[in-house]
Amino acid sequence: MEKYKNSELSAKERAKDLLGRMTKIEKIGQLNQRLYGFHIYERQENQIILKEEFKNEVKRYSGLGVLYGLHRADPWSGRTEETGLKGTLSKSTYNMVQKYVLEHSRLGIPMLMSSECPHGHQALDGYILPVNLGVGATFNKELLKKAGKVCGKQLKEMGVHLALVSTLDILRDPRWGRSEECFSEDPYLASVLGKAIVEGVQSEKVGVVAKHFCAQGEGTGGINASAARIGERELREIHLPAAKMCCDAGVQGIMAAYNEIDGIYCHANRRLLTGILREEYGFQGVVMADGVAIDQLDKITGDNVLSGALALKAGVDIGLWDLGFSKLEEALHKGFLSEENINDAVLRVLILKFQQGLFEHPFIEENQNENKYTYENYPESLELARESIVLLKNENNTLPLTNSMEKIALLGPNADNIYNQIGDYSPPLAKGVGKTVLEGMQNNGFEILYGDGADIVKSVEIAISCETVVLVLGGSSNRFTGVDFDINGAAIVTDGIAMDCGEGVDSGKLELPGNQMHLFEEVYKLGKKMITIMIGGRPYAMEEIAEKTNALLYSFYPGPMGGQAISEIIFGKLSPSGRLPVSIPRNVGQLPVYYNYKSSYAGIKYYDLKKAPLYQFGEGFGYSQLEYKDIKVEVIKTSVKIFFNIENKGDFDEFAVPQLYRKIMASSVVPRVCELKGFVKVLIQKGEKRQVCLELGKEDFSVWDHEMAFTFEGGQYELTLKDSGKEIWKSVVVLD
Repeated sequence: MEKYKNSELSAKERAKDLLGRMTKIEKIGQLNQRLYGFHIYERQENQIILKEEFKNEVKRYSGLGVLYGLHRADPWSGRTEETGLKGTLSKSTYNMVQKYVLEHSRLGIPMLMSSECPHGHQALDGYILPVNLGVGATFNKELLKKAGKVCGKQLKEMGVHLALVSTLDILRDPRWGRSEECFSEDPYLASVLGKAIVEGVQSEKVGVVAKHFCAQGEGTGGINASAARIGERELREIHLPAAKMCCDAGVQGIMAAYNEIDGIYCHANRRLLTGILREEYGFQGVVMADGVAIDQLDKITGDNVLSGALALKAGVDIGLWDLGFSKLEEALHKGFLSEENINDAVLRVLILKFQQGLFEHPFIEENQNENKYTYENYPESLELARESIVLLKNENNTLPLTNSMEKIALLGPNADNIYNQIGDYSPPLAKGVGKTVLEGMQNNGFEILYGDGADIVKSVEIAISCETVVLVLGGSSNRFTGVDFDINGAAIVTDGIAMDCGEGVDSGKLELPGNQMHLFEEVYKLGKKMITIMIGGRPYAMEEIAEKTNALLYSFYPGPMGGQAISEIIFGKLSPSGRLPVSIPRNVGQLPVYYNYKSSYAGIKYYDLKKAPLYQFGEGFGYSQLEYKDIKVEVIKTSVKIFFNIENKGDFDEFAVPQLYRKIMASSVVPRVCELKGFVKVLIQKGEKRQVCLELGKEDFSVWDHEMAFTFEGGQYELTLKDSGKEIWKSVVVLD
């Protein structure tokens, strides 16, 4: 028996044996992911017919390396309930495709299947979570890991081997349309949450391809895929930690980013993809290209054949929809690369296939009694939504609403549009799935009068007849509104399209779209009690709203069950516990407003604007009254433990989110004014007192020194304990 067929041997031994039996074209086929999986079939009722495009690709390479997006459903793919895959049909189609590949592979090599899962599976009946920025507001890594496990379980049952998950982008400019895909502006919070989703999904034996590597959140002017004009220090301090933590968690894939850093495209950056990722971080998995990104290297090579070779030698193993990797044989003949370069990449792909158990178990069960991934059966998405909502203002205890004798005017474009609360990269939802704010607020004993806000006069009339006005404003990454698309699926927004966020939708103003400010101003004139709920994928410059409204809630696309979560907070069924994962500017001219700027300058200081952002990272509070006391510090060599008690003296069960920040008092390089280094989220029942401990170790006090070595220099460190944006305790510790 051939070694590669012997399941008793290691994945690496089997892969090496198989590699030695392959032709050059078979090897190159393992590195290509050219097909749009949602285009390779025709559906006629419940019958699936595979297209010639797919069959020709398999014939060309005597197999198939990776197939992208067989299950994908959204306006770009064109797949709907009527034309796409779901249920048993989805599983049988995967088996049909895999069977065809195996039967037409000389060596019987199965394919890998990749699928988008930026905040849940982008497929019909896919289990959808709040977007990453909403998840960041939860500060709850344990809950995210549980939710990731649910996603992984569903992906596994549908035959997905590689989940493309947004985990690495750090939000440094909210003008960027993909802000919603970031966990935070803070590298530590983003890293902890990135690790949690990787561990959750991969616990179900589905590999995560973490994206995007690297510094995509640092684009010039907030423009998607633009240059990251930063040096290595900013890269190391802000943008690389999430990738390192994902590597430490054993992530199986990394996707390169579109942008260039200091003149070098990420897809051509050998120091980044090989030097740092593999040699420094010990990454053993596969590096995948972003969509058609290899072909974009033509801008510097002028030769598509050379572009493919350049990406491969830099460290890219698997292409995505590009032509460059399909020309690797020509690149080999021209001497642009060696067969050893190809072998190194192919070996990693084959090892992954053996690790996934594909050679022994290439097919999935097509059981009729399939698991239903409903939000009732799996409440993790709702729980994340509940914990993601941030209360930023509550003048005179406007919230929660308890007097059911009051009539409520519910107004605004995001009050009853399910697609405006689920974000970009979302599939179509079946009828009745999810809850909007209107649906959540109904049947709670209050009389609700609704208007979508489009007609200002009608909205004012509704508001006049009510005691309280709830305005649900914000943005939309809703692709289901006639959006056009670029070659890689990014949105191309034209006049009349409501979408104002998402991939390809960058903003120069950070203003609310449409007539929303006019609606707010006209309703404000009535002098009613006003509650404003912002639902969006990025921070908006909303100083006037914050000043005039009586209560303000911010919800970064909370997912299908977001309306229920918001209504529960409005009516006091639970206390809000979200904390801002990103700072909110007063004006777009303030940018950048991230909290952890360098101490070499006075940040966010302009003569014609108030100092500091409108709301800063970490702000947010609940309905109860938490008291921090009995704070004690224990210093042992290079580690510090902070012990403290939290007592709930209010009337609601409440989550505390203590955050520990570090400031270096003296260093060989310019430090930041403060940096988050530890946090925990803990539920304190009303009347309860709990002791909490936060601990920092040597690594938390280390810096990238003047020679770019990660070094513990020792000395004085200022530690600050905060919650809800308020300073609780501050002290200086000395470490040797």
